[in-house]
Amino acid sequence: MNFIPVNEPVLDGNEKKYLCECIDTGWISSEGPFVKQFEEKMARLVNRKYGISVSNGTAALEIAVAALDIEDGDEVIMPAFTIISCATAVVKRGGIPVLVDSDQFTWNMNIEEIEEKITEKTKAIMIVHIYGLPIDVDPVLELAKKHNLKVIEDAAEMHGQTYKGKPCGSFGDISVFSFYPNKHITTGEGGMILTNDEKLAERCQSLRNLCFLKDVRYVHEEIGYNYRFTNLQAAVGLAQLEKIETTVARKREIGRLYTELLKNEAKVQIPLENYNDEDNIYWVYGLVLGNDVNISNREMVNLLASKGIGSRTFFWAIHEQPVFRKMGLFKGEKYPVAERLARKGFYIPSGLALKDEQIKEVVKRLSDILKELN
Repeated sequence: MNFIPVNEPVLDGNEKKYLCECIDTGWISSEGPFVKQFEEKMARLVNRKYGISVSNGTAALEIAVAALDIEDGDEVIMPAFTIISCATAVVKRGGIPVLVDSDQFTWNMNIEEIEEKITEKTKAIMIVHIYGLPIDVDPVLELAKKHNLKVIEDAAEMHGQTYKGKPCGSFGDISVFSFYPNKHITTGEGGMILTNDEKLAERCQSLRNLCFLKDVRYVHEEIGYNYRFTNLQAAVGLAQLEKIETTVARKREIGRLYTELLKNEAKVQIPLENYNDEDNIYWVYGLVLGNDVNISNREMVNLLASKGIGSRTFFWAIHEQPVFRKMGLFKGEKYPVAERLARKGFYIPSGLALKDEQIKEVVKRLSDILKELN
């Protein structure tokens, strides 16, 4: 039985050509020419003026939060259902993540709950687009303007997606992307911060490079990070970016085929194909087990592995993370939708290398498991 991995990237463009150029010229560090090219082209892709590349998506979030001067006691509103990096970026600065539950259909944060969480300590709202559909951005921007709040847009999973015709990654004061191997654009590891604010961009550039003084090297007036991005990573990213339109088209094909094959499977909730007139780009193809399926997503992942299918559970809810509970955060807080997604949600293979025949085989083996559960 052939194993079908949850993700396998495709590197069939100019990746090798650009990497060889790095090696031939000796430019492999963060000062190589591909870094600037990649930053500029990513910025153009999402209609931003400035792009600041960093070592990974988590680094991008940490620098974004630091650049906005989130400090002790400052509150940042964010979804309860997201990657832990969103919360740790705030906690590391002494800030307090304030959580909002999810929408049961889009899996994004429930924007109707945001305003009631705003207090005099609120400094920013972090919007996170989850798994392929954009959050309804406009109402959040209106709230932020009304209450004089900053907006951080986590578009880590949304390369090539739009909201009302505008690119994801173009909203708010600052936005971030990740280039992990399962993203639509990958550099192995890597991330980027984007903004239209020149001073904010300069601060992000300083923070990613140990906060060297401009004219005096090795002299520092504040603590920064070594979160630099290499020319080798940028070479791969540039080649990946050149294919973003075909990548998004293929991901949508994968999603649509899964939906067609699974639309009558009553035991799982499948992703929405469209929301706010934007088609899903299926960063991953997620499924949520029905209430009548008496196993957890972790058990499902193990069952799929036994059938030769790679899969992953959804994010674990922020308020239930053991590390935050030890810190005394989120005591007594409940977010029912986020908790259900964390316990019942999982995603199946959807990498770019996936063939249609493999998709059909994944559905067959998944359906066999669901039948056996009866």
